[in-house]
Amino acid sequence: MPRTLDSQITVEKTPSYFVTKEAPRRIFNMSRDTKLIVVVRNPVTRAISDYTQTLSKKPDIPTFEGLSFRNRSLGLVDTSWNAIRIGMYAVHLESWLQYFPLSQIHFVSGEKLITDPAGEMGKVQDFLGIKRVITDKHFYFNKTKGFPCLKKSESSSLPRCLGKSKGRTHVQIDPEVIEQLRDFYRPYNIKFYETVGQDFRWE
Repeated sequence: MPRTLDSQITVEKTPSYFVTKEAPRRIFNMSRDTKLIVVVRNPVTRAISDYTQTLSKKPDIPTFEGLSFRNRSLGLVDTSWNAIRIGMYAVHLESWLQYFPLSQIHFVSGEKLITDPAGEMGKVQDFLGIKRVITDKHFYFNKTKGFPCLKKSESSSLPRCLGKSKGRTHVQIDPEVIEQLRDFYRPYNIKFYETVGQDFRWE
């Protein structure tokens, strides 16, 4: 991490930290005062999105259904598949709570980040203890992508939108498969809601 003055905040972004076993201890040893921001979304949608992205790079991979279950008729979900395992937020959070109090962890709703980016960014700024500089004036909705774009400043004519690999249409998945995965994630989601004191309404 770069040296930071008392008047500065250094932000580092690596999505895999949250699900990497060694990360909580290493970050704690670097700085126990670190504030952590985790963006979470419906784990079923997240898994389908993950699969869609992989499929675009490796078109010959097995079906989503084939990767999701060890035995679908018995409802045995394959938790060794990363796309499934990542969405078990309650399990990953346990490792972090061994080192950091909940007061140092802020959870951003991935769904609300799309529908109300200014609101979610307002909460992030409050969590970091900084003035609310980013407001609704800094966003506009890109109908083509289906996601908000960030204006670099209120007068900027060149907004920052998601790259080509983001916002693509998800592959069609059998509704029964989606229902089985919802059932699988439900107890993990409930435990996660109870632990963080926030209901993300992923039903």
